[in-house]
Amino acid sequence: MLRRLLTAVLSLLLIAVPVLAQQPPTSPDGFVPVDTLPPSEQLAAGPFLVGAYVFFLLLMMFYLWTIWQRLGKVESEMRELERRALKGQGR
Repeated sequence: MLRRLLTAVLSLLLIAVPVLAQQPPTSPDGFVPVDTLPPSEQLAAGPFLVGAYVFFLLLMMFYLWTIWQRLGKVESEMRELERRALKGQGR
């Protein structure tokens, strides 16, 4: 009974310490709307997003192509083994 109580208290302490150690949220003094920034400091996310999707699509197409190549190689090896098995039975 005492051991369970100590385990529960220790668990609560281990959970509470990180929660109590967190700093309160900072005030939004450093926030600046994008509309007020000069055009040289504005960063349009559109080109980066499109570039990331294109890169990912090309990567997936390359991966699927390698799988297709390996699958074709395995299928040809299976056909060769089947041919050899049938040839061995024909004796």
